[in-house]
Amino acid sequence: MAHGFLEVYAAEGTQVYSAGVETHGVNPRAIETMKEVGIDISGNTSNNVNEYTDIDFDYIITVCDSARERCPYFPSSAVKFHHSFPDPAGADGTPDEVKAIFANTRNLVDVYCKEFASAYLR
Repeated sequence: MAHGFLEVYAAEGTQVYSAGVETHGVNPRAIETMKEVGIDISGNTSNNVNEYTDIDFDYIITVCDSARERCPYFPSSAVKFHHSFPDPAGADGTPDEVKAIFANTRNLVDVYCKEFASAYLR
């Protein structure tokens, strides 16, 4: 979700990458949730952070405590930011409750990415 929002809010020419410590594919519920706000992440991929060790990043953002704790040493002079969002992937409940949990996380990520892009990616 953060990748999708950053691509919308960042200045033209900004390259956005996203990766995790595990690859699971892009969650279909995340795709659906982002489509509700007009952002298509269906073409995004699930990449491992080790695929990007040769890229000289300006910023690295971790978005959950698990990733921050488990992320391997990443040799970079990038400025690192961390913001822990609730992970909706493990949400339980009725379909409407799970949909609401995804929407809540999406909305939190939206605000964070808009503020981050305004401060750092203009």
